Amino acid sequence: MKRHPFIRLLSAAVAATTLAACSSGGTAPAAGPFTVWDPYPQFDASSAWAKVVDKCGAEAGVKVTRQAFDTTDLTNKVLLAAQQGTAPNVLVVDNPVVSTLAEGGVLKSNADTGLDAAQAAPNLLAAAEAKGQTYGVPIGANTLALYYNKTVLTAAGVDPASVRDWASLDAALAKVHAAGKKGITFSAIGTEEGSFQFLPWFWGAGANLTDLATPAATSALAQWKSWLDKGYAPNSVIGNTQTTSWQEFATGEYAFAENGTWQLQNAKKAGFAYGVLAIPARTGGAAPAPTGGEFVTVPAQSSPDTEKTAGKIASCLTSPANVLDSDTALTYVSAVPSVQEKQVAAQPELKVWVDAVKVAKGRTGDNLGTRYPRISEPLWGAVQAALTGAKAPDAALAAAQATAASAK
Repeated sequence: MKRHPFIRLLSAAVAATTLAACSSGGTAPAAGPFTVWDPYPQFDASSAWAKVVDKCGAEAGVKVTRQAFDTTDLTNKVLLAAQQGTAPNVLVVDNPVVSTLAEGGVLKSNADTGLDAAQAAPNLLAAAEAKGQTYGVPIGANTLALYYNKTVLTAAGVDPASVRDWASLDAALAKVHAAGKKGITFSAIGTEEGSFQFLPWFWGAGANLTDLATPAATSALAQWKSWLDKGYAPNSVIGNTQTTSWQEFATGEYAFAENGTWQLQNAKKAGFAYGVLAIPARTGGAAPAPTGGEFVTVPAQSSPDTEKTAGKIASCLTSPANVLDSDTALTYVSAVPSVQEKQVAAQPELKVWVDAVKVAKGRTGDNLGTRYPRISEPLWGAVQAALTGAKAPDAALAAAQATAASAK
Protein backbone atom coordinates (compact mmCIF):
# COMPACT_ATOMS: atom_id res chain seq x y z
CA MET A 1 0.00 0.00 0.00
CA LYS A 2 1.59 3.17 -1.19
CA ARG A 3 0.91 5.40 1.77
CA HIS A 4 2.27 2.94 4.24
CA PRO A 5 5.97 3.78 4.58
CA PHE A 6 7.26 0.37 5.29
CA ILE A 7 8.00 -2.94 3.60
CA ARG A 8 9.57 -6.05 4.96
CA LEU A 9 13.07 -5.93 3.57
CA LEU A 10 14.71 -8.87 1.89
CA SER A 11 17.60 -10.27 3.88
CA ALA A 12 21.02 -8.96 2.94
CA ALA A 13 22.21 -12.45 2.10
CA VAL A 14 19.42 -13.05 -0.42
CA ALA A 15 19.81 -9.58 -1.88
CA ALA A 16 23.58 -9.84 -2.25
CA THR A 17 23.34 -13.25 -3.92
CA THR A 18 20.67 -12.14 -6.35
CA LEU A 19 22.09 -8.73 -7.10
CA ALA A 20 25.64 -9.86 -7.71
CA ALA A 21 24.54 -11.35 -11.02
CA CYS A 22 23.60 -7.95 -12.41
CA SER A 23 26.86 -6.22 -11.55
CA SER A 24 28.94 -8.44 -13.80
CA GLY A 25 27.67 -6.87 -16.96
CA GLY A 26 24.65 -8.92 -18.04
CA THR A 27 22.98 -8.56 -21.37
CA ALA A 28 22.08 -5.23 -22.88
CA PRO A 29 18.42 -4.27 -22.52
CA ALA A 30 16.25 -4.64 -25.57
CA ALA A 31 15.89 -1.59 -27.78
CA GLY A 32 12.81 0.44 -27.12
CA PRO A 33 11.45 3.28 -25.03
CA PHE A 34 12.86 4.24 -21.67
CA THR A 35 11.13 2.50 -18.80
CA VAL A 36 10.08 3.92 -15.43
CA TRP A 37 8.93 1.51 -12.72
CA ASP A 38 7.09 2.85 -9.69
CA PRO A 39 4.96 1.60 -6.76
CA TYR A 40 1.90 3.72 -7.61
CA PRO A 41 -0.65 1.47 -9.35
CA GLN A 42 -3.39 3.77 -8.05
CA PHE A 43 -2.33 6.37 -10.61
CA ASP A 44 -3.40 5.82 -14.21
CA ALA A 45 -2.22 7.59 -17.34
CA SER A 46 -4.47 10.59 -16.66
CA SER A 47 -2.94 11.30 -13.23
CA ALA A 48 -0.66 14.23 -12.42
CA TRP A 49 2.16 11.78 -11.66
CA ALA A 50 1.90 10.00 -15.02
CA LYS A 51 1.85 13.31 -16.85
CA VAL A 52 5.03 14.43 -15.09
CA VAL A 53 6.71 11.16 -16.11
CA ASP A 54 5.78 11.79 -19.75
CA LYS A 55 6.93 15.41 -19.54
CA CYS A 56 10.31 14.48 -18.08
CA GLY A 57 10.88 11.86 -20.74
CA ALA A 58 10.09 14.38 -23.47
CA GLU A 59 12.48 16.93 -21.95
CA ALA A 60 15.22 14.26 -21.98
CA GLY A 61 14.44 13.51 -25.63
CA VAL A 62 13.05 10.00 -25.16
CA LYS A 63 9.68 8.29 -25.01
CA VAL A 64 8.96 6.82 -21.59
CA THR A 65 6.90 3.74 -20.81
CA ARG A 66 5.72 3.59 -17.20
CA GLN A 67 4.91 0.41 -15.27
CA ALA A 68 3.43 0.39 -11.78
CA PHE A 69 3.56 -2.42 -9.22
CA ASP A 70 2.62 -3.07 -5.62
CA THR A 71 5.52 -2.06 -3.34
CA THR A 72 6.65 -5.56 -2.33
CA ASP A 73 6.04 -6.94 -5.82
CA LEU A 74 8.15 -4.14 -7.27
CA THR A 75 11.15 -5.03 -5.12
CA ASN A 76 11.01 -8.67 -6.18
CA LYS A 77 10.61 -7.79 -9.85
CA VAL A 78 13.56 -5.39 -9.75
CA LEU A 79 15.80 -8.08 -8.26
CA LEU A 80 14.84 -10.52 -10.99
CA ALA A 81 15.10 -7.95 -13.77
CA ALA A 82 18.54 -6.85 -12.58
CA GLN A 83 19.74 -10.44 -12.61
CA GLN A 84 18.46 -10.82 -16.17
CA GLY A 85 19.87 -7.51 -17.38
CA THR A 86 16.42 -6.02 -17.99
CA ALA A 87 16.18 -3.52 -15.14
CA PRO A 88 14.16 -0.34 -15.77
CA ASN A 89 15.96 2.85 -16.72
CA VAL A 90 14.44 4.74 -13.78
CA LEU A 91 13.23 3.07 -10.60
CA VAL A 92 11.04 4.61 -7.88
CA VAL A 93 11.53 2.43 -4.81
CA ASP A 94 10.77 2.46 -1.07
CA ASN A 95 13.57 4.19 0.82
CA PRO A 96 14.79 1.29 3.03
CA VAL A 97 15.46 -0.80 -0.08
CA VAL A 98 17.85 1.71 -1.64
CA SER A 99 20.93 0.72 0.36
CA THR A 100 20.31 -2.98 -0.33
CA LEU A 101 20.09 -2.37 -4.08
CA ALA A 102 23.08 -0.04 -4.01
CA GLU A 103 25.32 -2.42 -2.10
CA GLY A 104 24.29 -5.22 -4.46
CA GLY A 105 25.38 -3.23 -7.52
CA VAL A 106 21.93 -2.67 -9.00
CA LEU A 107 21.95 1.13 -8.69
CA LYS A 108 24.30 3.74 -10.06
CA SER A 109 25.44 6.55 -7.82
CA ASN A 110 24.29 10.10 -8.38
CA ALA A 111 27.88 11.02 -9.18
CA ASP A 112 27.81 8.54 -12.08
CA THR A 113 24.46 9.58 -13.51
CA GLY A 114 24.42 13.30 -12.79
CA LEU A 115 21.22 12.94 -10.76
CA ASP A 116 20.80 16.21 -8.89
CA ALA A 117 20.11 15.78 -5.16
CA ALA A 118 21.17 19.29 -4.10
CA GLN A 119 17.63 20.46 -3.30
CA ALA A 120 16.72 17.56 -1.02
CA ALA A 121 16.86 17.87 2.78
CA PRO A 122 20.00 16.10 4.11
CA ASN A 123 18.17 14.08 6.79
CA LEU A 124 15.92 12.56 4.11
CA LEU A 125 18.73 12.02 1.62
CA ALA A 126 20.68 10.03 4.23
CA ALA A 127 18.52 6.94 3.56
CA ALA A 128 20.18 6.64 0.14
CA GLU A 129 23.77 6.82 1.33
CA ALA A 130 25.88 3.69 0.98
CA LYS A 131 29.54 2.94 0.30
CA GLY A 132 30.36 6.65 0.57
CA GLN A 133 28.01 7.54 -2.30
CA THR A 134 24.41 8.69 -2.66
CA TYR A 135 21.96 6.69 -4.77
CA GLY A 136 18.82 8.53 -5.81
CA VAL A 137 16.69 11.43 -4.60
CA PRO A 138 13.62 11.27 -2.35
CA ILE A 139 10.42 12.16 -4.13
CA GLY A 140 8.80 12.98 -0.82
CA ALA A 141 8.41 11.70 2.71
CA ASN A 142 5.83 10.67 5.22
CA THR A 143 6.30 9.97 8.90
CA LEU A 144 4.46 9.49 12.18
CA ALA A 145 2.78 11.82 14.65
CA LEU A 146 0.00 11.68 17.24
CA TYR A 147 -3.54 12.32 16.06
CA TYR A 148 -5.83 13.40 18.88
CA ASN A 149 -9.58 13.59 19.36
CA LYS A 150 -10.43 17.11 20.50
CA THR A 151 -13.77 16.10 22.00
CA VAL A 152 -12.25 13.36 24.17
CA LEU A 153 -9.46 15.62 25.41
CA THR A 154 -11.79 18.52 26.17
CA ALA A 155 -14.13 16.27 28.16
CA ALA A 156 -11.13 15.00 30.17
CA GLY A 157 -9.83 18.53 30.82
CA VAL A 158 -6.68 18.05 28.74
CA ASP A 159 -5.11 20.86 26.72
CA PRO A 160 -3.26 19.17 23.82
CA ALA A 161 -0.65 21.96 23.96
CA SER A 162 0.35 20.63 27.39
CA VAL A 163 1.63 17.37 25.87
CA ARG A 164 5.32 18.14 25.45
CA ASP A 165 7.16 15.13 26.86
CA TRP A 166 6.45 11.63 28.18
CA ALA A 167 5.47 12.79 31.65
CA SER A 168 2.85 15.23 30.34
CA LEU A 169 1.56 12.60 27.90
CA ASP A 170 1.18 10.15 30.78
CA ALA A 171 -0.69 12.81 32.76
CA ALA A 172 -3.05 13.38 29.85
CA LEU A 173 -3.68 9.65 29.47
CA ALA A 174 -4.43 9.36 33.18
CA LYS A 175 -7.07 12.10 32.93
CA VAL A 176 -8.65 10.51 29.85
CA HIS A 177 -8.75 7.12 31.58
CA ALA A 178 -10.32 8.63 34.69
CA ALA A 179 -12.97 10.27 32.49
CA GLY A 180 -13.98 6.84 31.19
CA LYS A 181 -12.49 7.11 27.71
CA LYS A 182 -9.70 5.19 26.03
CA GLY A 183 -6.16 6.55 25.93
CA ILE A 184 -3.89 5.71 23.02
CA THR A 185 -3.70 3.17 20.23
CA PHE A 186 -0.77 2.23 18.02
CA SER A 187 0.68 -0.66 16.03
CA ALA A 188 3.01 -3.06 17.84
CA ILE A 189 2.53 -6.02 15.50
CA GLY A 190 5.47 -8.39 15.06
CA THR A 191 6.52 -7.06 11.66
CA GLU A 192 8.46 -4.10 10.28
CA GLU A 193 5.31 -2.09 10.91
CA GLY A 194 5.75 -2.61 14.65
CA SER A 195 9.39 -1.51 14.57
CA PHE A 196 8.43 1.51 12.50
CA GLN A 197 5.93 2.64 15.15
CA PHE A 198 8.27 1.94 18.06
CA LEU A 199 11.22 3.89 16.65
CA PRO A 200 10.02 7.41 17.61
CA TRP A 201 9.89 6.31 21.25
CA PHE A 202 13.17 4.41 20.97
CA TRP A 203 14.98 7.34 19.35
CA GLY A 204 13.06 9.81 21.49
CA ALA A 205 14.57 8.18 24.57
CA GLY A 206 18.04 8.74 23.14
CA ALA A 207 18.60 5.12 22.07
CA ASN A 208 20.48 4.07 18.95
CA LEU A 209 19.91 1.05 16.70
CA THR A 210 23.55 0.03 17.05
CA ASP A 211 22.75 -1.12 20.61
CA LEU A 212 19.23 -2.27 21.45
CA ALA A 213 19.88 -3.01 25.12
CA THR A 214 20.79 0.38 26.60
CA PRO A 215 18.91 1.91 29.55
CA ALA A 216 17.47 4.46 27.12
CA ALA A 217 16.06 1.71 24.91
CA THR A 218 14.63 -0.06 27.93
CA SER A 219 12.89 3.10 29.08
CA ALA A 220 11.08 3.35 25.73
CA LEU A 221 9.82 -0.22 25.84
CA ALA A 222 8.89 0.13 29.51
CA GLN A 223 6.85 3.20 28.57
CA TRP A 224 4.78 1.25 26.06
CA LYS A 225 4.37 -1.65 28.50
CA SER A 226 3.17 0.71 31.24
CA TRP A 227 0.35 1.93 29.02
CA LEU A 228 -0.99 -1.60 28.63
CA ASP A 229 -0.56 -2.31 32.35
CA LYS A 230 -2.49 0.85 33.32
CA GLY A 231 -5.21 0.35 30.73
CA TYR A 232 -4.21 3.43 28.78
CA ALA A 233 -3.63 1.34 25.62
CA PRO A 234 -5.59 -1.76 24.56
CA ASN A 235 -4.03 -5.22 24.39
CA SER A 236 -5.04 -5.22 20.72
CA VAL A 237 -1.98 -3.11 19.91
CA ILE A 238 0.05 -6.34 20.02
CA GLY A 239 -1.61 -7.43 16.77
CA ASN A 240 -2.55 -4.03 15.36
CA THR A 241 -1.41 -2.94 11.96
CA GLN A 242 -1.43 0.77 11.31
CA THR A 243 -4.74 0.26 9.52
CA THR A 244 -6.47 -1.55 12.39
CA SER A 245 -5.01 0.92 14.86
CA TRP A 246 -6.56 3.73 12.83
CA GLN A 247 -9.89 1.92 12.79
CA GLU A 248 -9.81 1.91 16.60
CA PHE A 249 -9.15 5.65 16.69
CA ALA A 250 -11.92 6.25 14.16
CA THR A 251 -14.48 4.90 16.64
CA GLY A 252 -14.17 8.22 18.48
CA GLU A 253 -13.36 6.51 21.79
CA TYR A 254 -9.61 7.15 21.88
CA ALA A 255 -7.76 10.29 22.84
CA PHE A 256 -4.63 9.59 20.78
CA ALA A 257 -3.45 7.44 17.89
CA GLU A 258 0.05 7.12 16.51
CA ASN A 259 -0.23 7.13 12.75
CA GLY A 260 0.99 8.86 9.62
CA THR A 261 0.31 11.42 6.95
CA TRP A 262 -1.40 8.77 4.84
CA GLN A 263 -4.38 8.92 7.24
CA LEU A 264 -5.08 12.62 6.70
CA GLN A 265 -7.98 12.06 4.32
CA ASN A 266 -9.46 9.45 6.65
CA ALA A 267 -9.12 11.87 9.56
CA LYS A 268 -11.19 14.43 7.69
CA LYS A 269 -13.92 11.80 7.25
CA ALA A 270 -13.86 10.57 10.86
CA GLY A 271 -16.81 12.65 11.99
CA PHE A 272 -15.13 14.29 14.97
CA ALA A 273 -12.76 17.20 15.49
CA TYR A 274 -9.14 16.14 15.47
CA GLY A 275 -5.68 17.63 15.72
CA VAL A 276 -2.10 16.44 15.29
CA LEU A 277 0.89 16.63 17.64
CA ALA A 278 4.50 15.72 17.08
CA ILE A 279 5.44 12.59 19.01
CA PRO A 280 7.22 13.92 22.08
CA ALA A 281 10.73 12.88 23.07
CA ARG A 282 11.16 11.64 26.63
CA THR A 283 12.46 14.95 28.00
CA GLY A 284 10.69 17.28 25.57
CA GLY A 285 10.75 18.40 21.99
CA ALA A 286 9.82 16.35 18.96
CA ALA A 287 11.13 12.81 18.79
CA PRO A 288 12.81 11.73 15.56
CA ALA A 289 10.35 9.56 13.66
CA PRO A 290 11.31 7.19 10.84
CA THR A 291 10.82 8.35 7.29
CA GLY A 292 8.66 6.65 4.74
CA GLY A 293 8.42 7.45 1.07
CA GLU A 294 10.23 6.55 -2.10
CA PHE A 295 13.46 7.45 -3.87
CA VAL A 296 13.86 8.01 -7.59
CA THR A 297 16.93 6.01 -8.61
CA VAL A 298 18.86 4.95 -11.71
CA PRO A 299 19.65 1.23 -12.10
CA ALA A 300 22.87 0.13 -13.79
CA GLN A 301 22.44 -0.05 -17.56
CA SER A 302 24.27 -1.04 -20.71
CA SER A 303 25.99 2.28 -21.37
CA PRO A 304 26.99 5.46 -19.50
CA ASP A 305 25.03 7.54 -22.03
CA THR A 306 21.83 5.66 -21.22
CA GLU A 307 22.47 6.14 -17.51
CA LYS A 308 23.03 9.87 -18.00
CA THR A 309 19.72 10.18 -19.84
CA ALA A 310 18.02 8.27 -17.05
CA GLY A 311 19.66 10.66 -14.59
CA LYS A 312 18.09 13.61 -16.45
CA ILE A 313 14.66 12.01 -16.19
CA ALA A 314 15.14 11.28 -12.49
CA SER A 315 16.34 14.84 -11.84
CA CYS A 316 13.29 16.19 -13.63
CA LEU A 317 10.91 13.99 -11.62
CA THR A 318 12.31 15.28 -8.32
CA SER A 319 12.84 18.92 -9.29
CA PRO A 320 11.03 21.61 -7.26
CA ALA A 321 9.17 22.64 -10.42
CA ASN A 322 7.55 19.23 -10.85
CA VAL A 323 7.39 17.52 -7.47
CA LEU A 324 4.62 19.53 -5.77
CA ASP A 325 1.79 17.90 -7.74
CA SER A 326 3.21 14.43 -7.14
CA ASP A 327 3.70 15.00 -3.39
CA THR A 328 0.17 16.35 -3.11
CA ALA A 329 -1.27 13.29 -4.85
CA LEU A 330 0.81 10.94 -2.67
CA THR A 331 -0.01 12.81 0.57
CA TYR A 332 3.73 13.29 1.04
CA VAL A 333 5.66 16.10 2.60
CA SER A 334 8.11 17.27 -0.03
CA ALA A 335 11.79 16.49 0.39
CA VAL A 336 12.55 20.01 -0.86
CA PRO A 337 12.32 22.75 1.82
CA SER A 338 11.10 25.40 -0.63
CA VAL A 339 8.27 23.11 -1.75
CA GLN A 340 7.43 22.33 1.89
CA GLU A 341 6.80 26.05 2.37
CA LYS A 342 4.36 26.04 -0.54
CA GLN A 343 2.56 23.03 0.91
CA VAL A 344 2.08 24.72 4.29
CA ALA A 345 0.92 27.93 2.62
CA ALA A 346 -1.76 25.95 0.75
CA GLN A 347 -2.66 23.70 3.71
CA PRO A 348 -1.65 25.17 7.10
CA GLU A 349 -2.57 21.89 8.85
CA LEU A 350 0.48 20.32 7.21
CA LYS A 351 2.87 22.37 9.35
CA VAL A 352 3.09 19.77 12.11
CA TRP A 353 3.93 17.14 9.50
CA VAL A 354 6.57 19.33 7.86
CA ASP A 355 8.11 19.93 11.28
CA ALA A 356 8.09 16.18 11.98
CA VAL A 357 9.76 15.41 8.66
CA LYS A 358 12.48 17.97 9.38
CA VAL A 359 13.66 15.92 12.39
CA ALA A 360 12.87 12.48 10.95
CA LYS A 361 15.49 9.80 10.35
CA GLY A 362 15.91 7.10 7.74
CA ARG A 363 15.79 3.59 9.15
CA THR A 364 18.94 2.61 7.30
CA GLY A 365 20.78 5.77 8.43
CA ASP A 366 23.69 5.83 10.87
CA ASN A 367 25.58 3.73 8.30
CA LEU A 368 23.35 0.71 8.97
CA GLY A 369 22.48 0.06 5.33
CA THR A 370 21.66 -3.63 4.81
CA ARG A 371 22.21 -4.31 8.52
CA TYR A 372 18.90 -2.67 9.35
CA PRO A 373 16.63 -5.71 8.71
CA ARG A 374 18.86 -7.81 10.98
CA ILE A 375 18.29 -5.26 13.74
CA SER A 376 14.62 -4.50 13.12
CA GLU A 377 13.38 -8.07 13.37
CA PRO A 378 14.87 -8.73 16.84
CA LEU A 379 13.58 -5.31 17.89
CA TRP A 380 9.97 -6.04 16.98
CA GLY A 381 10.39 -9.43 18.65
CA ALA A 382 11.49 -7.68 21.85
CA VAL A 383 8.47 -5.38 21.70
CA GLN A 384 6.18 -8.38 21.34
CA ALA A 385 7.87 -10.25 24.18
CA ALA A 386 7.59 -7.30 26.56
CA LEU A 387 4.02 -6.31 25.72
CA THR A 388 2.74 -9.88 26.04
CA GLY A 389 4.52 -10.25 29.39
CA ALA A 390 6.78 -13.05 28.16
CA LYS A 391 9.88 -11.07 29.19
CA ALA A 392 10.67 -7.90 31.10
CA PRO A 393 11.62 -5.00 28.80
CA ASP A 394 15.32 -5.10 29.73
CA ALA A 395 15.56 -8.87 29.24
CA ALA A 396 13.67 -8.71 25.95
CA LEU A 397 16.00 -6.05 24.58
CA ALA A 398 19.12 -7.83 25.83
CA ALA A 399 18.04 -10.92 23.90
CA ALA A 400 17.29 -8.80 20.84
CA GLN A 401 20.72 -7.20 20.94
CA ALA A 402 22.40 -10.60 21.20
CA THR A 403 20.48 -11.78 18.14
CA ALA A 404 21.23 -8.61 16.17
CA ALA A 405 24.93 -8.76 17.04
CA SER A 406 25.26 -12.40 15.93
CA ALA A 407 23.36 -11.99 12.65
CA LYS A 408 25.51 -12.08 9.52
